[in-house]
Amino acid sequence: MNKEKLAELYHKYELSKDDFFKHQHYTIITRQGIDKIQAIEQISIDYDVIRCESNFAVFKAIATKNNKKIITFGSALKGASYNEGNCQSWYVAEMAEKRAMSRAVLKLTGFYELGVFGEDESDSFKKKTTKEELINKIKNNG
Repeated sequence: MNKEKLAELYHKYELSKDDFFKHQHYTIITRQGIDKIQAIEQISIDYDVIRCESNFAVFKAIATKNNKKIITFGSALKGASYNEGNCQSWYVAEMAEKRAMSRAVLKLTGFYELGVFGEDESDSFKKKTTKEELINKIKNNG
């Protein structure tokens, strides 16, 4: 991974420490970070529903930025475990859309080539909440 190029992109898109985190072998950008990047670049995304069932969905994303265009896909399969699916939520259409969006934005902006993924791309990419963060969240919301 090119750390200098990654630092340039973080600065260009005004990403804060809350917008990304390290996950085993990858750097992960949060949904909030993806939204910042899309807004700054004014990336337009159209979706085609390829398949949508009660426990499985595939969305095609056609993303454009100026004269660049990329086509990518996002899918979600509800399963009781990772051996049975790639999504623990019953909101498979929404997950497929978010995954397609993340991939499209990160591919158009050069993050993908640096090994950076969106947190929505896999349930296993979700940031782990520490005990302290959970306590603070409960205190602030309640």
